[in-house]
Amino acid sequence: MSSSEETQVKKIWLLAGILVSLGMISLIWRWHIAQQSVTSLAVVPSHVSSSSGTIRYEQRTLSNSLVHIVWIPASSRFFVTPALSNQVKPIEDFSKISRSSIILNGGFFDPVNQKSTSYVVLQGNLVADPRKNERLINNPSLKPYLTKILNRSEFRRYLCGQTIRYDITFHSKPAITGCKLIDALGGGPSLLPKLTLVQEGFVDKANGKDALGSQQPNARSAIGITHNGSIVLVMIAQKSGSSGSGMSLSTLVDFMNTLGVDKAMNLDGGSSSSLYCKGKSFYGKVDLKGNYVQRPVKSVLLVQESRK
Repeated sequence: MSSSEETQVKKIWLLAGILVSLGMISLIWRWHIAQQSVTSLAVVPSHVSSSSGTIRYEQRTLSNSLVHIVWIPASSRFFVTPALSNQVKPIEDFSKISRSSIILNGGFFDPVNQKSTSYVVLQGNLVADPRKNERLINNPSLKPYLTKILNRSEFRRYLCGQTIRYDITFHSKPAITGCKLIDALGGGPSLLPKLTLVQEGFVDKANGKDALGSQQPNARSAIGITHNGSIVLVMIAQKSGSSGSGMSLSTLVDFMNTLGVDKAMNLDGGSSSSLYCKGKSFYGKVDLKGNYVQRPVKSVLLVQESRK
């Protein structure tokens, strides 16, 4: 082979190498764009505006659950307050009497007698008292845990001068000095700053008691408070067609941590987990046929706008 022919062959191989490299770069770039598209589809933000703040709704698709998140900034005109019904009813029905566009299911209740098993305070008045629920108080299997059950965590709204302040604490804890307790909704256990399953009577390892199935994936609902007083509402939904999906409570703790909340509390979950957001209802529990369960609830948390 002559030197001119060798030079021509080298040029051909060089050109082929360049083309292959460009092809690989193109494939890598297309893969990168595809990944970005998948990520963007997993987060669907929506906003509710007011003159002094914005509520943000976000949906995240995780490996084993679909997560609905509502952010209520401390600087907004919106506030979070409980509501209680005489009888259990679908979550969207609460919007008809409250005119609230965002509603999350609330505390625990007995589906048989439809009485609350969580404390609820509205405008300073105790409107739901678990001590008056005879099926709870007279249940012999729960008697060893009643002291803990009646002192579970609750979400509180205070009026401190002209400022609204929120807290999550045990029921027996006194109100914040200088503040007036306006509303409260019991739930439990506390998720952050630490998980208090045993302290609140949900788990008794010695006797094999785990009232919430805390270690199993399930639909869950929770509320969190950030360091600046903003509120985060979370509803963990199972994936359609997968009744074994969802989150365990320890996984929920980890997830709430990623949202930057300092305090967080678990709410009634499973079939009760539900969120109403701007005219659309989302449910958390999937039955064995793969369909979402629409269970009526006793109490909820409303997001309302101050008229001042």
